[in-house]
Amino acid sequence: MDLGVAGQAAGMFAVTNVDDLVLLALFFARARSVWQVVVGQYLGFAGILAVAVVGALGASLLPEQFRPWLGLIPLALGLKAAWSLWRGGDDDDEPDAASGVLAVAGVTLANGGDNIGVYVPVFTVADSLWVYVVVFLVLVGVWCLAGWFLASRQVVARALAKWGHVTLPVVLIVIGLLVLFSG
Repeated sequence: MDLGVAGQAAGMFAVTNVDDLVLLALFFARARSVWQVVVGQYLGFAGILAVAVVGALGASLLPEQFRPWLGLIPLALGLKAAWSLWRGGDDDDEPDAASGVLAVAGVTLANGGDNIGVYVPVFTVADSLWVYVVVFLVLVGVWCLAGWFLASRQVVARALAKWGHVTLPVVLIVIGLLVLFSG
């Protein structure tokens, strides 16, 4: 396994899933059972990965000179998120009271549109797609552990709730520009 690619995958996972830490902390705080949140998170993220891999395979059929233009997707998502943040858009990322497997999976999948928008262009140009998938699946477990930990630490959970949404638009814009100018 290429450690450089694994490091890139870990970094990309972390920056595209910061918002999920808050969601996971909220789910763990409300859950009747920890395993329901973990299974739901894995199911939802598997759906995100499946859509991103299929999208990347379809995008790989594009001529190589067009692939960097896929960077416009995360760039647009980042600009949209920044605009919404600047305008004081509502925060619809909070889960509802249900915290069963399907509720967690559904919220994870619904909240993963920005992830898919970032993963498709990166997966399209990545040489070692399988490394990204393996690292992401391992890090879902780490994220679940971190979410459970945060659920019991109110100070940390409040800080993530306050600043996590600010970092997401910036990171999406940077990833979009990197993909756009990599070609």
